[in-house]
Amino acid sequence: MSRFSFLSTELEPERVLLVGVDFRNGAWPVDRSLDELERLAHTAGALTVGRVVQRLDKPIPKSFIGSGKVEEVRRLVAALDVNAVIFDDDLTPAQQSHLEKTIGEPTKIIDRTALILDIFGLHAKTREGRIQVQLAQLQYLLPRLRGMWSHLAKEQTRGGIGSRFGQGESQLEVDRRLIRNKIASLRRELNGLEKRRSVQTKNRKESTAFRVALAGYTNAGKSTLLNALTDAGVLSEDKLFATLDPTTRSYSLPGGRVVTITDTVGFIQKLPHGLVEAFKSTLAEVLEADLILKIVDYSDEDADLHLEAVNRVLDEIGAGEQLSVTVNNKCDRFEASYVHALESRYPDQVFCSVYTGYGIDSLIDTLALRASASDQLLTVMLPYANASLRAQIHEQGVILNEEFIPEGMLITAKVPSKLAGLLRQYEQGPAGKAECESLPLVTED
Repeated sequence: MSRFSFLSTELEPERVLLVGVDFRNGAWPVDRSLDELERLAHTAGALTVGRVVQRLDKPIPKSFIGSGKVEEVRRLVAALDVNAVIFDDDLTPAQQSHLEKTIGEPTKIIDRTALILDIFGLHAKTREGRIQVQLAQLQYLLPRLRGMWSHLAKEQTRGGIGSRFGQGESQLEVDRRLIRNKIASLRRELNGLEKRRSVQTKNRKESTAFRVALAGYTNAGKSTLLNALTDAGVLSEDKLFATLDPTTRSYSLPGGRVVTITDTVGFIQKLPHGLVEAFKSTLAEVLEADLILKIVDYSDEDADLHLEAVNRVLDEIGAGEQLSVTVNNKCDRFEASYVHALESRYPDQVFCSVYTGYGIDSLIDTLALRASASDQLLTVMLPYANASLRAQIHEQGVILNEEFIPEGMLITAKVPSKLAGLLRQYEQGPAGKAECESLPLVTED
């Protein structure tokens, strides 16, 4: 038997109490909204030990919930040894301050936005992602700076040494100015990264590849789908916001056409507006896509509400009118006959299970159909020196006929409209092959 006992160095999870308000005109049932808040808390590493719910028409201006409920929360905090109280809605700085004073230190009072920002801070990996999160965090913190130097301000009322300099107020202003300067610095750095991203996006545009963006509620299976199609190796976990940074991979459709698929940050109900603003450069991948696949966890009882939340964010960033297809994932959790009935009822949607592979062929067929929807039929005569254009035709189009003759490469193909623009000068008209002899040779950089 060992003479020494080993002490665990594993940190104990914070114990949190959830508080929700059942607004009579609320779109989401409060119990399911709190279920999601609990999953968010779990993702952040916390343990939920209780819930408090109150039904109101609108928030109480001073404390968000009624004074009786505040006292109930205070008692539960003491009885359950709670480290933090998490509100399911946003608190104003004044409400947060009042609750902190009433419930007492060292218990933290945070809201849904602060919790989501904390999770984003844990999961952001790239430089751009970390800057976006830090920017949103500082914008959230700025109006909440208060009272840290109030003890110095109180000294001024007594007179004597130190009373002539106004340390309390000036220190608070110094803190605010430092945060504003940091926000400005982060915005400048983010603008630089956005310019770099725009160059990469421009290169993808010039490649004429059909661009697909995956958008959807967090944990709907976007990263799993990208991995299944492209072996991207993106982290895929049963946690909310497991991945934040966009990942783009190429995928070859049957027939050889290459498309690009981009996985983007997941959406959520009550997604803080500041986060949408901070992540606009990331979400720009959705704006610039030729097709948006809206991935839905169809097995979730709130699937319709999730899709509404996704559509709301897409509208907010200006992508609401773009070409899209709804992909209902995790259908392996239903009877096959039920899924077949859904497929007949909603032929414009895809029903699949990335986990089992069911419906993936249907999804690929849908991608191929959408990618070829704007194809144009062309017959072109390419000079042999322009073999790279021939490679693009093979990569992006469908070859119907190809001949190698002394004058050049005579190709009949269906190609995307963007590629058709490049090929138009080589198109064969009534004059036939002879017409190509007068065409200029175009070389690519």
